[in-house]
Amino acid sequence: MGLLSTIVTAPVLAPFKGVLWVVATIADHADRELYDEDNIRKELVALEQQFELGKLTMEEFERTESELLERLNQARRMNEGR
Repeated sequence: MGLLSTIVTAPVLAPFKGVLWVVATIADHADRELYDEDNIRKELVALEQQFELGKLTMEEFERTESELLERLNQARRMNEGR
């Protein structure tokens, strides 16, 4: 009955499975971008430039820098696990 039920439900379930695949693919890509060490380093450089230009307060700079450094540490831990 497994094959028959797969054939019968395919027209109904296939679009949902396709949507789930697209969502999973986008989420995977977003995670890779978010935890890409080079991207994080670029964000740190841009943050420092913004601070030096006076566009950020010391508090904003420190808060954002802390978040970026935590992401960088997380990215390194993730890469070690691979």
